[in-house]
Amino acid sequence: MSYDLIIIGAGHNGLTAAAAQAARRRKVLVLEARAEPGGLAAGLEFHPGFRTSGVLHDSSGLRSSVITSLGLESHGLRRRPISTSVFAPQAEGPGLLLHGEPSRAAEEIAVHSTVDAERYGRFCEFQKKIGPYLRNLLNTAPPDISPRGFGQFWDLFRRGMGLRRLGREDMFECLRIGPLSVSDWLGEWFESDLLKANLAAPALLGTWAGPRSAGTAALLLMHQSVAENEVIGGPAALVRALNAACEARGVELRCGARVARILVDASKVKGVELADGQVIDSTRVASAVDPRQTFLDLIDPRELPLGLAEPISNWRCRGTTAKIHLALDGPLEFSSRPGQSFDAVRIGEDLTGIERAFDAVKYRRLPEAPHLDIRVPSLLDPGLAPDGMQVVSIQVHFVPYDLDGGWTDDRRADLIESSLAQLSKVAPSCRDRIVGHQLLTPVDLERDFGTSGGHIHHGEQALDQLLSLRPQARCARYATPISGLYLCGSGSHPGGGISSAPGMLAAQAIR
Repeated sequence: MSYDLIIIGAGHNGLTAAAAQAARRRKVLVLEARAEPGGLAAGLEFHPGFRTSGVLHDSSGLRSSVITSLGLESHGLRRRPISTSVFAPQAEGPGLLLHGEPSRAAEEIAVHSTVDAERYGRFCEFQKKIGPYLRNLLNTAPPDISPRGFGQFWDLFRRGMGLRRLGREDMFECLRIGPLSVSDWLGEWFESDLLKANLAAPALLGTWAGPRSAGTAALLLMHQSVAENEVIGGPAALVRALNAACEARGVELRCGARVARILVDASKVKGVELADGQVIDSTRVASAVDPRQTFLDLIDPRELPLGLAEPISNWRCRGTTAKIHLALDGPLEFSSRPGQSFDAVRIGEDLTGIERAFDAVKYRRLPEAPHLDIRVPSLLDPGLAPDGMQVVSIQVHFVPYDLDGGWTDDRRADLIESSLAQLSKVAPSCRDRIVGHQLLTPVDLERDFGTSGGHIHHGEQALDQLLSLRPQARCARYATPISGLYLCGSGSHPGGGISSAPGMLAAQAIR
């Protein structure tokens, strides 16, 4: 049987591309190696009666344009009515609840620094001012850096004018900030260590970079510019809605169908061959798996265009994130705010401590005090856990994929212990409430979810692996040098996380 389009991978980007293409009355087949769709966004049971809302647990990057275009609200998708407040607890002190509303956040900040409380409003105003330019940059296909013809030259000119329209002062400030470390940039604004550590976290999650690494200020600005209210039910709820949208549009989804090869002849796609030997014909194939797998594992090396193998081989995807799921028989409580519950928590009281955690991963060691990004999804979705119990989702950052000595049982136990030690400093009762747990190291993520290097973003988000260079200049606009082959996963612009943007932009590029 032949299809108009075959999509490899049923992660949220693959499902997004499938639904968008099927809306154009194309016959679409999605092939997924795992037993269920969703990839890193899928919910899973990790202990009897306890489910997660996805390995990736932040849905603030999901584009509203995708929700509208695919009619996801008609399939049950809902955003939270307010933005997520993030709590930064302290072992000694009141902690800091960073509200989404700047004026409320300033009240909390004032407890730690009245100077910072006054500056925070201006900091938010600056981000609000440059936000439209960055959103446009991240919500459209990246510019062609080798333009041909009037249309492509006009695109470059239009984007340059968008930056110029910010005004001379803000334009120069954007250009100045881009190469800065997030530590240096936040240090220009604030004095509170706790505030700076809380604000810097989104720039560092899943990256091979510490707060003092160049370019991390740009990553923070990019994240904040597209952040919206999160999805009720988290990434798993998005997967359910996308799956329903695909079904309503006639998309065929096959799980347990591992693609062994993308068939190419004379630089043109002919279809795919499955691991069981079945050949499926199509003149269009879109890959939602990472670029290294797509080009180096799924395509015969003799069919790769000249000069493409080397840059893709150099595509950096060194995973630095592990995931711990905890099943608790009671609430996760913090000593700095007894009796209160928080569904989003960041543990790291200063940038120096976070930088030290990053130092460890550079030498293939486990950090003694890892940086933790925590969600408690069962607070908003009680069905994830039995009555009165909770699911705690912990992203453990700066954990090396290629750990010195390998991932033995003892080293896995060491990581769990160091992570729980960090959590117990601010939530002392946590250990006594654990009834079950799961650890996914970067090696486990590679094995279970097929991400090269166990990288949660399908490739590092560094200045040389973003925009028109993601994953390589010849493939940055979703089409590849192989006719009929497209990229539609997180390894494409605008990058990883739960956004659906790569999938939607790729769907618009598929001819």
